Amino acid sequence: MTIKIYGIKNCDTMKKAFNWLNEQGIQYEFHDYKKEGLSQSLVESWLKQLPPEELINKRGTTWRKLDDEVKNNLNKTTAKKIAVEHTSAIKRPLLDVDGQFYLGFKPELYAGIFNE
Repeated sequence: MTIKIYGIKNCDTMKKAFNWLNEQGIQYEFHDYKKEGLSQSLVESWLKQLPPEELINKRGTTWRKLDDEVKNNLNKTTAKKIAVEHTSAIKRPLLDVDGQFYLGFKPELYAGIFNE
């Protein structure tokens, strides 16, 4: 099983996800997209499974700072552009388990993923 987690290291929700994975002894690779950036092809792969409305965090400061025209026309194309140019707008964490993507962290979600 290949597990990769995407996000920003100092995010509180990311820390909860890291703690949960570590407590379960689950090995993972971390990609800090704030430092390492994202490719358009990676974001496109996410958007094949995840709706743009779920991938982009509409509660955050980054979203609120975007132009109204962009916010009012959220689709796969605009979501890809937002995600690549404003990585902080991506909902965190984004978990990749063998090519299946999951957004956010809730202990019961992770338990379901890893105890299947």
